[in-house]
Amino acid sequence: MGLEIGIGWLTLITFGSLAILLMAGLPLAFVTGGLACIFLVLFGTWETINVIPSRIFPMMTNYQLSAIPLFIFMASMLERAGVVEQLFDAIYRILGGLRGGLATSTIVASTIMAAMAGVIGATEVTMGILALPAMLARGYDPKIACGSILAGGTLGILIPPSILAILFAVVAQQSVGELFLGAVLPGLLLSGMYIVYVTVMSYLYPAKGPPLPPEERITVREKLLLLRNLIAPILLIMLVLGVIFSGIATPVEAAGIGTFGALMVSALFRRLTWSAVRDAVITTLKATCMVLWIIFGATMFIAFYILEGGQEFVTAALVGSGLGPYGIIAVMMILLVVLGMFLDWVGILLLAVPIFVPIAKTLNFDGLFGLPGVAPADVPLWFGVVYMVNMQMSFLSPPFGYALFYLKSVAPAEVTMGIIFRAAGPFLLLQLVGLVLCILFPELILWLPRQVYG
Repeated sequence: MGLEIGIGWLTLITFGSLAILLMAGLPLAFVTGGLACIFLVLFGTWETINVIPSRIFPMMTNYQLSAIPLFIFMASMLERAGVVEQLFDAIYRILGGLRGGLATSTIVASTIMAAMAGVIGATEVTMGILALPAMLARGYDPKIACGSILAGGTLGILIPPSILAILFAVVAQQSVGELFLGAVLPGLLLSGMYIVYVTVMSYLYPAKGPPLPPEERITVREKLLLLRNLIAPILLIMLVLGVIFSGIATPVEAAGIGTFGALMVSALFRRLTWSAVRDAVITTLKATCMVLWIIFGATMFIAFYILEGGQEFVTAALVGSGLGPYGIIAVMMILLVVLGMFLDWVGILLLAVPIFVPIAKTLNFDGLFGLPGVAPADVPLWFGVVYMVNMQMSFLSPPFGYALFYLKSVAPAEVTMGIIFRAAGPFLLLQLVGLVLCILFPELILWLPRQVYG
């Protein structure tokens, strides 16, 4: 028989130990998995120790998780095929004559890249290499230049095919297709808000985002010819998302189609070599192993906490606070932002979603300020996309937002960490506005899935 301890003290010990070990620099996967094993031995029984294989094995055999390595490989092959360079070059030359046009081009290219395959690290690094030197060389304000790359790159976590949506669907037992559809309008809304911001700032303060000099601009005919470079990636996006949304293929099957399409695009661009395929496979292996090890460790950790009564404790604390449904959602969003300052999105999802989703399902969201609410049957989908919008903020929130360090790793020496932190600020506020809009106007999320699935 394990040690007897109250759930309040157990909560303090488990999450306090987690915080201390993470601040010591230990890997999340091994910290969560190791603590779960220790706490199960100390506070559990021989029967509760069975939670370890019973939680890990279903994850190892979950069919939907197969989409993760396929989409990562698809993104890796497209990156090595030079699609990103072709894409940015085309949009950069088409929009570069406008004030703030290079920053706008960066956001548009990042949005299309997010729809090709949502791997945020690859987008941030690639756009940092391609777009940042181009903007700085033409006199852009470093904060506008860095901010557009940071914000555009985070769209990969939201716009389908999002790996976050796949993993959320597995953990919360929801439809991946519905989450994909629900995220489309919020993703495009945020992309549009970023573009409006950089455009307005460039017109109010022309020195922040000057247009390309006349000698670097091209004619309308040349712009139309450049559009040819966009045909292949856009057709691939339409194919992958089309077969999912129409119900022709599951997300895993669509990921397989997308992978084959990425190989064909690479061949079309004359970049399909054994070296490129090998590098893409190694990148996929590393990223997938990282995700799966975090899944195993965090799943065990949170399973132990729920088994000991943690779910009831958190539910009672939030519901008994008297904040009301929207107040509880606000507390959840604040906690997610705080977690985003220290953890990556996989760890946050596996620690928070198993606790937050059941609580959200018990609440009645009747709307604020006379606006429409959310029907109980729609709450899981709505909350899932709201969660995904919030996760964008975790990549930009100091001190340990991952996107900030991805960009710094390829930025010129004169672009300091302080500049990158300050560049993220306005875009964090825009993401907060987008999050509030998705909460106040749930039809932004629910309208498109309703049109497709009824």
